[in-house]
Amino acid sequence: MTSRKVIAMAATCSRDLEMSSLTTLSPLDGRYWGKVKELASSLSEFGLIYFRVLVEINWLLKLSKIPEVTEVPSFSKEAETYLQGIVDGFSLDDALEVKKIERVTNHDVKAVEYFLKQKCESEPEIAKVLEFFHFACTSEDINNLSHALMLKEAIGSVILPAMDELIKSIAVMAKEYAYVPMLSRTHGQPASPTTLGKEMAIFAVRLSEERRYLAETKIKGKFAGAVGNYNAHISAYSNINWPHVAEEFVTSLGLTFNPYVTQIEPHDYMARLFNTISQFNTILVDFDRDIWNYISLGFFKQITKAGEIGSSTMPHKVNPIDFENSEGNLGKANAELTFFSMKLPISRMQRDLTDSTVLRNMGGALGHSLLGYKSAIQGIGKLQVNEARLKDDLDQNWEVLAEPIQTVMRRYGVPEPYEKLKELTRGRAVNEEIIREFIKKLELPEDAKSQLLKLTPHTYVGAAAALALAVDEALHLGH
Repeated sequence: MTSRKVIAMAATCSRDLEMSSLTTLSPLDGRYWGKVKELASSLSEFGLIYFRVLVEINWLLKLSKIPEVTEVPSFSKEAETYLQGIVDGFSLDDALEVKKIERVTNHDVKAVEYFLKQKCESEPEIAKVLEFFHFACTSEDINNLSHALMLKEAIGSVILPAMDELIKSIAVMAKEYAYVPMLSRTHGQPASPTTLGKEMAIFAVRLSEERRYLAETKIKGKFAGAVGNYNAHISAYSNINWPHVAEEFVTSLGLTFNPYVTQIEPHDYMARLFNTISQFNTILVDFDRDIWNYISLGFFKQITKAGEIGSSTMPHKVNPIDFENSEGNLGKANAELTFFSMKLPISRMQRDLTDSTVLRNMGGALGHSLLGYKSAIQGIGKLQVNEARLKDDLDQNWEVLAEPIQTVMRRYGVPEPYEKLKELTRGRAVNEEIIREFIKKLELPEDAKSQLLKLTPHTYVGAAAALALAVDEALHLGH
């Protein structure tokens, strides 16, 4: 049982969990816990403490490998294994011990330092260098790397895979419904036909673009001391190239080094990251609302589950609750993500503490995002195309063929084609017979007229099917 599974293990007492969920302030920790709990090991208080421990221990190990720091000689294999064991075996009990120390220190990072000193005082090799825990560090050196690692793990292990699953689900719809014709609606009015699959392909591609931007965002870290100048480092060891050491240390954690900082890493990468997630969420809201409308129009039926109730008073109803739930949670997430993006890059002079309390809320924003993705995926799994309703909608709107008719008329020099079709169709009920009679009277080459006569609202879909079938080529997903 590794430390990364501790939070999941804590959820095994289902009755106790259900009881405690009734008193939580956030539904993420109560009603929706089962859908978001995989984020807990990264973005919870436990996750923050864990990564602080990881950073502090790795910094001590780094110091032991710098020849000029003679006071911290190279550790034996046994000592290194012991230190790594503290990280790998970090438990809820360990985190509680840190919190116990914090009640005395009233400083969360200092509590981690004292915890590590206690854990290592019985190991002779490490006991000799206890004061090199947190050497030359400001708390933000530890915190910014911890927050970066929290985001790196949460996004890489949970958010991106959920995005991929969602995008793949929509792409499957695109290919499955590539040839299913559907009446478009622009401004809510009947417009040129498309296919249901092509409309799904658009969302898959839009979402995959944002997914790519998110994956490409560099998660950064600093390790430059109290105001970003390595003041304390140089005062102790003036002959060491500390910027180079800091870069090696930060990149060894899988992060991108930021050399120009104040006391804090300025969080510009976080703003970029949160803005990208927010844009992904906005596109998904667009999808949720379109699907909601398609369900309302009868284009989709929803597969029912035995025992489930759609409405407390109207037994016939099957509400599009998954897409509504998704939309609501994405809105909640975006409110927080937008705030993060606007607030976090701003810090008075060389540092103020307003970012500290804000960063503790990352789990909420990403949790509501994850819940939105999972709700949409669940809703997609219940959808069943109602081809009869789609066909009926097309049959009722033959006027949409005014576009191809007037376009062909333009090609062959028929005067005022747009005006003639406008007179024929605007504000009038137009059926197949009226359209065909109009085409037959046109002064067009016989082959052009023949092609127009073959058109129906069902076949006038252009390259929609081909675009839908090629959707996979346009996606940017993880491998």
